[in-house]
Amino acid sequence: MDSLRPQHPAPAPRPPVAWSRLASIAGCLAVLLAWLSWSREWYGDELYLLAAGHHLSWGYADQPVLMPLLARIGEAALGGSRLGVRAPAVLTAVAGVLITGLLAREFGGGRGAQGLAAATYAISPQTLDSGSMLQTQAVDALAWAGTTWLVVRWVRLRDGLSLLLIGVTGAVAVQAKYLIVVLWAACFLAAVLIGPREVFRRPALWAGAGLSILAMVPYLSWQHRHDWPQLRLVGAVREETAATASGPLAFVPLTVLVAGVFAGAVLFVYGLWRLLRSAALAEYRFLGWACAAIVVTFLVSGGRYYYCAGLFPLCFAAGSVELLRRTAATGRRAAMIGVVLPASAVLSVLLLVVPGLLPGTGAVAAPTVRGSAGWPGLADAVSRAHQRLPVRGGTPVVTGHYWQASALDRYGRERGLPPAHSPHRGYWFFGPPPDADAVLFVGADPGPLRANFRSTRELTTWQGRLGYPGINTQVPIWFCEGRIAPWDQIWPSLYKP
Repeated sequence: MDSLRPQHPAPAPRPPVAWSRLASIAGCLAVLLAWLSWSREWYGDELYLLAAGHHLSWGYADQPVLMPLLARIGEAALGGSRLGVRAPAVLTAVAGVLITGLLAREFGGGRGAQGLAAATYAISPQTLDSGSMLQTQAVDALAWAGTTWLVVRWVRLRDGLSLLLIGVTGAVAVQAKYLIVVLWAACFLAAVLIGPREVFRRPALWAGAGLSILAMVPYLSWQHRHDWPQLRLVGAVREETAATASGPLAFVPLTVLVAGVFAGAVLFVYGLWRLLRSAALAEYRFLGWACAAIVVTFLVSGGRYYYCAGLFPLCFAAGSVELLRRTAATGRRAAMIGVVLPASAVLSVLLLVVPGLLPGTGAVAAPTVRGSAGWPGLADAVSRAHQRLPVRGGTPVVTGHYWQASALDRYGRERGLPPAHSPHRGYWFFGPPPDADAVLFVGADPGPLRANFRSTRELTTWQGRLGYPGINTQVPIWFCEGRIAPWDQIWPSLYKP
């Protein structure tokens, strides 16, 4: 127990927590996210989580168990409503607001800095997006925020409890996503190179690390038994990222954009700069270098732009404290903040809702807006095609993309469709379709199915208003008949990460 107590001589006092201000910001965000959660259509990955929740396992091809489990609980306990299923995402975003304010306090920020940092996090497009949809990045971003807060807290207090809680936070985080390992590695390397090296002599650090490693065992065991599909997925994600507008050249601009159209973009860049340069934050300089290393790592490895979202609370907090410390408390500063924050909030909301309301805005739609469009319409089109088949009751449905199978499983039952199957990513592990001589294939190209059926012909093409071609807009529907081999031979050859 002695190793958990503070061992720093006379820790520097910090301003009181601005609980009323932080609670007000968190409450306003909760109301906004509740409305967004209720009004936004299901996103493709959410539909997959709902489907995966009916195939509960310690692991999946693309993630551990936590998110499918939360989706299953939300569907079973809360009636499957969008708001009910997305409640965990709302709560993680609200918690992120509070942690961002606490980070600013740890840096020495008073009520103004705590409020500015928390408000900037609350109106970030990434916060509004991930906080109103059940996605892995919602939990991942909160885990990064909590970890960085505990690291900053340890620097001031030198207490073992903070180090042990870092391990507890990691043990939860790795049940949703493994990106937090990158944060651990960057902080470890930065501490080795520039300090504080004292941390490596603390037993609580290694106890927490052991707890996190132990929590990884079920998922790693599942991956081992299934020949490590997650590693094959890394290459597929890199190719997808390179082929879209979120490729390497757009990585940094998009990261800054989703931090905040005005306020967040400025504080993210400024906060990172001050972590690297400020004498007042010299004790935390290793975190600045860790942030820089993380950005470079994701840029070089072809990661998605939102992978850095977990750094926003740290940089917003540092930026807010330094900005208010270095500028005079004048009416002009208050007026500037009073204009920039509301304008940033309005633009963030518009980025999410306008593409779904106005025609012709698909080119500027957020990826989650495009990935949420048209699923009921696609299910209608597949149902009509299925009803026109000669033996529709015995014809299974196979899709080329796991989003399509997820959507058809969600919307298809009430339209008379059988359960959907897909050889794409995690859906492949849910098993092949039942034994039948024909299938209805939904997707851009039946591909290898052509070699396993005597006849393949296109029946129709569904045109959606907004979405991704071949996935939820401009989707051909095919009829494949005359199967020439058993499914247990065909299915392994169809797997696509």
